[in-house]
Amino acid sequence: MGINNKYKLKNNKALIIREAEPCDAKDLIQYINKVAGESDNLTFGEGEFNVNVEQEKKIIQNSLNSPRDLFLIAEVDGRIVGNLTFRSGKRPRTKHSGEFGITVLKKYWGLGIGKLLMKTLLDWAKSEGQIKKINLRVRFDNHKAIKLYEKMGFEKEGKIKRGFLVNGKFIDIIAMGICLD
Repeated sequence: MGINNKYKLKNNKALIIREAEPCDAKDLIQYINKVAGESDNLTFGEGEFNVNVEQEKKIIQNSLNSPRDLFLIAEVDGRIVGNLTFRSGKRPRTKHSGEFGITVLKKYWGLGIGKLLMKTLLDWAKSEGQIKKINLRVRFDNHKAIKLYEKMGFEKEGKIKRGFLVNGKFIDIIAMGICLD
């Protein structure tokens, strides 16, 4: 396991950011189901993450087996409080780039966990050397997230109309990206 970083949060709690392992599958599913009910900013909502433990173990193992994919967990007091998944393209024309998704439990918003997860991703991608572009999608009205992404060097690249459908209402998405060299 390559990444296992320790940080001190704004609330003085210790944060560990590490790569996920198959033994994390059950706890990850519980975490994801909890975070899904806390925000409408995700691509899925409460009760929509239909992955069982064996499927999640396989997802984690596939990430560990791919040199251009990354699956991070953020832990406080031994509990998962955040995660980031990065998946690269699999074909020769797209393997230089990929997209990430990130979540943090609402109780831990504003402590810098999202920023540290993204910093870990960017550091990994730069040292890994094969990833030249990282993409993300964010709701147009998620101003805090957009501000953080811009602070980390991401640029707005376009708008995707009707990218989300939440509670019967269409919501546009902003496509953002960062070039690494």
